[in-house]
Amino acid sequence: MTEASVREFKMPDVGEGLTEAEILKWYVQPGDTVSDGQVVCEVETAKAAVELPIPYDGVVRALHFPEGTTVDVGTSIIAVDVSGGAAPAPAEQPKAEPVAAVQEPKAEEPKAEEPKAQARQPVLVGYGVATTSTKRRPRKGAVTTVPAPAAAQAIQGEMNGHTGQATVVEKSRPLAKPPVRKLAKDLGVDLATVTPSGPDGIITREDVHAAAAPAKPAEPVAPAAPVAPAAPAQAAPAPVVTYDGARETRVPVKGVRKMTAQAMVNSAFTAPHVTEFVTVDVTRTMKLVEELKQDKDMQGLRVNPLLLIAKALLVAIKRNPEVNASWDEANQEIVLKHYVNLGIAAATPRGLIVPNIKDAHDKTLPQLAEALGELVSTAREGKTSPAAMQGGTVTITNVGVFGVDTGTPILNTGESAILAVGAIKLQPWVHKGKVKPRQVTTLALSFDHRLVDGELGSKVLADVAAILEQPKRLITWA
Repeated sequence: MTEASVREFKMPDVGEGLTEAEILKWYVQPGDTVSDGQVVCEVETAKAAVELPIPYDGVVRALHFPEGTTVDVGTSIIAVDVSGGAAPAPAEQPKAEPVAAVQEPKAEEPKAEEPKAQARQPVLVGYGVATTSTKRRPRKGAVTTVPAPAAAQAIQGEMNGHTGQATVVEKSRPLAKPPVRKLAKDLGVDLATVTPSGPDGIITREDVHAAAAPAKPAEPVAPAAPVAPAAPAQAAPAPVVTYDGARETRVPVKGVRKMTAQAMVNSAFTAPHVTEFVTVDVTRTMKLVEELKQDKDMQGLRVNPLLLIAKALLVAIKRNPEVNASWDEANQEIVLKHYVNLGIAAATPRGLIVPNIKDAHDKTLPQLAEALGELVSTAREGKTSPAAMQGGTVTITNVGVFGVDTGTPILNTGESAILAVGAIKLQPWVHKGKVKPRQVTTLALSFDHRLVDGELGSKVLADVAAILEQPKRLITWA
């Protein structure tokens, strides 16, 4: 195996202009054989979780970062030996050896020139664009070079390369990931005093919380002689509820949550929001949902109230096309859209995302049901692509699934309107002159008042309500 036969795969820009991504999971380990196009890891960007395929055939030589590490775009994350030789011996490359998040790239292993690899077409957006990799900070402390065996004992098996020498930090730095270091700093904990419990001596968040917890007071020793009685226990102030012994817990904001927060702030302070509400009897729509579930043309498809609500909004937009627009700040123009990319807000373990159904206005009811089903399933699996979340025009958010009656939704950035659907409940309702139990819900429509005035917004909301009250209007108005 020669250095020239090693290919370094760099973190690509899997979105549009993203600068970093977190490695969520490795699917390969050193010594594994990989082929061109094989998925080797899953990463999370500010927009979505994405699987990365390797563009080489060969044997994995090294994983440069452990799971949970945020890596800059353009930084090498995995080395592959493409010479076709056997996998490296275990002694040369320990399997799944973690690398500290701030470890400096190894100077003894220069990267290959790869003149041929540069001519290869990218397999992902932005792959191969960066011409330089980001340099990481060197560890603090003096550095001494010693023979490899002694170095292995001094730094507990961390070796840099196969040169027979290793770098030892005289004043060793505790091993911990960046979020854990930040947590320790926030809690005022010196990592040098923390006992690690993670693999290979890595300090975990639990270790930091344990170190930050106040020490339990020693059991009082019985006095030799009577003393003044202590104050009654019930007179003491109530204890503050803590988590793992800490009074506060800080959660790093990154990935999808970070992007969502930035988008919501931009939307709230850029577009002047107006929200209108209407409460409507949707009993007939609920009956139609049950009938459609038995329809042979809808077999195997996801049929629920959201499907008909989405169709109702699309019809309302067709009747009021001016609502489907965006604001061009640079040119001071209103851009009317002659297509509807219908966004559906989805809560996922990684945060709120809004993928959209492209050209939803052209889809039949079965096609719309199929698209909704795929969108929801993909979002739940965390496999929504960045492209699926771009180009939306209007959005639906179903807060009713949480038992909420309604809300004032914030516009998705760049869109003109968002419809919030509340919980559908049996409520007393005047129907044909009599009070009867009916299925009732409340709709809320927020819109950008630069694009949509009160009259237009009211017409759109009234049309959606009218269709849900009398779903036959899906036929007469379509």
